[in-house]
Amino acid sequence: MLVEFNALPDSSRIWIFQANRSFSEQELQEIRQAMEAFIEEWTTHGSDLKAGYEIRYKRFIILALDQTNTSASGCSIDASVHFIQQLEKKYNVELLDKMNVSYKQGEFVAYKPLNEFKKMAKQKAVSKNTIVFNNLVTNKGEYLEHWEVPASESWHSRFM
Repeated sequence: MLVEFNALPDSSRIWIFQANRSFSEQELQEIRQAMEAFIEEWTTHGSDLKAGYEIRYKRFIILALDQTNTSASGCSIDASVHFIQQLEKKYNVELLDKMNVSYKQGEFVAYKPLNEFKKMAKQKAVSKNTIVFNNLVTNKGEYLEHWEVPASESWHSRFM
């Protein structure tokens, strides 16, 4: 059951999928339609899941699930991963690779493999004040408060 993202409680479970490039406006329109169709049909053991999504910076897909009444099962999580894999294939983009880092350079969102980000930290090309995206947040409240933070306030700090 599709719900407006902002209407979901802060306790809602979050999954963040970061793309290795920005999506075009046409792709974003298609992805929004696909997300809405997927969420409308998303179930666990025959029960509808109350979920929503948002897309940020033309490259992050954030899926949120209100687990107040119904939690995700292994099968429903597998279904969401399969759906994201279909998007990867259709748009020739990486969304599931967690070994990459996105960070801000001014208003631009940069994307680097983790090993390159580590090198940049050693070379002081990024610092503890660099705004990074902490895609390890687990619920909407954490996402709203701790997703877009200085590297010093994220797991990225170990490289600074």
